[in-house]
Amino acid sequence: MTSSDINRPLIMAIDQGTQSVRALLFDAKGRLVGRGHQPIEPYFSDQPGWAEQHPEYFWQQMGEACKLLWRSTDASPGQVKGVTLTTQRGTVVSLDGAGKPLRPAILWLDQRHADIDGPLPGLWGWLFRGLGLGETIDQFRRNAQANWLARNQPDLWCATEKYLLLSGYLTWRLTGNYRDSTGSQVGYLPFDYKRHRWARPGDFKWKLMPVRLSQLPELVAPGESLGSLTPEAAAHLGVATGLPLVASASDKACEVLGSGGTGPEIACLSYGTTATVNVTNRRYIEAIRLMPPYPSALPGHYSSEVMIYRGYWMVSWFKREFGLREQRMAEKRGIAPEVLFDELVNAVPAGSMGLMLQPYWSPGVRHPGPEAKGAMIGFGDVHTRAHIYRAMLEGLAYALREGKERIEKRSGRPVTTLRVAGGGSRSNAAMQLTADIFGMPAGRPGTPEASGLGAAMVAAAGLGLYPSVAAAAEGMAAAPEVFQPEREASALYNELYQDVYRPMYRRLAPLYRNIRRITGYPG
Repeated sequence: MTSSDINRPLIMAIDQGTQSVRALLFDAKGRLVGRGHQPIEPYFSDQPGWAEQHPEYFWQQMGEACKLLWRSTDASPGQVKGVTLTTQRGTVVSLDGAGKPLRPAILWLDQRHADIDGPLPGLWGWLFRGLGLGETIDQFRRNAQANWLARNQPDLWCATEKYLLLSGYLTWRLTGNYRDSTGSQVGYLPFDYKRHRWARPGDFKWKLMPVRLSQLPELVAPGESLGSLTPEAAAHLGVATGLPLVASASDKACEVLGSGGTGPEIACLSYGTTATVNVTNRRYIEAIRLMPPYPSALPGHYSSEVMIYRGYWMVSWFKREFGLREQRMAEKRGIAPEVLFDELVNAVPAGSMGLMLQPYWSPGVRHPGPEAKGAMIGFGDVHTRAHIYRAMLEGLAYALREGKERIEKRSGRPVTTLRVAGGGSRSNAAMQLTADIFGMPAGRPGTPEASGLGAAMVAAAGLGLYPSVAAAAEGMAAAPEVFQPEREASALYNELYQDVYRPMYRRLAPLYRNIRRITGYPG
């Protein structure tokens, strides 16, 4: 390590995801100089469809990731000028008056639903029913974890002094402050997505759930201070006491920023547990009516998003159920299983010999609707598990292309640049078919830690290393690896997309409704 290396300032970014927690060190040019990766148990489930985890577990695993970080680098803790935190979205924690968890956290993957007593009463209920939005509002009420807690664990809910997202809970553990970033507020909360603050008194959101303003944290914008590390927290992270904890945003928002998504002409795909397409804009644009754009990691900006719930989860499902051969072969050859799965994809021609997949494994609220199910059509005796695997990847790309076009239509701005991040983006085969299906170059970020880099960009501005988050995003970005579309494959995919994929949901929806009527699934 040179003397200049010893003196260069570093940022610690903690990325608390669903599958792992990563402690990362970035310098002011966006270079990754240290990494601790700690896999975690995503959740436990005491009932079918539940997904919970102990809040203390997240805290403990954060400390383990930091220990791994300091073993991975020659950098000194004294070089760290600030810490930032980005976490999974929509996971909620109930705390008592002493700040202790009252129960396990309910994760964003949880599928329980609250029982509601009829439609929303009063003027607001009458208005929503008149606009044909009664079912959408009722679905929100069923999904709100606070409603389930109040109805099923009323004593616990009465004892809940603070009701926080995971980001707010970890901020409390790090600083002793009940604060959180506006950029992390994604979930069933009374949040004003247009003004990036808690909803005003009298807003209908307060009537959808029993949450009180006193239960919620103080909000600050990305780049502002959440407080200083306590001695206990500093020891836990292996850094100096009193360092600032700089607000960033949710893991998805930070991933978009770290991938280069700074304007409406750039679409950022995420091939993660949930597959998404996001476009950043200064304007408030609902890609789907009544589905608000989420707060961007860029202060004062919005991220219009279309989500395919459990998107790359089904790829993991395929590998678990049908990929044992590749996993064993990879172990024998001493290579990553992903190499062999790419070979599986490349063994099949574009279009999977007519096998088409619609990836709606979990129902939505608006599009897809609550009746939605996954579907695969076009089976023939030529098809193998390799065709099924490729059709899964193609189906996800079709769905995200449809989401991109929906955002373009709502915003009136064409997308000219495509970025792809998330675990699935590490597959060259997935990147190539994405470029082909979208018919445009697809860029993979220069670092696999796009979410952590995005958080570090926000923190760099908050620490004064750059004059703004936008300037930090420009100064810390790495050149992407770009996959060019292949003309013949792109033409084939475009015809399949227009003539087969797009009509699929409309034509299958009545059958889904019959399945729901006859069997009660999905409920």
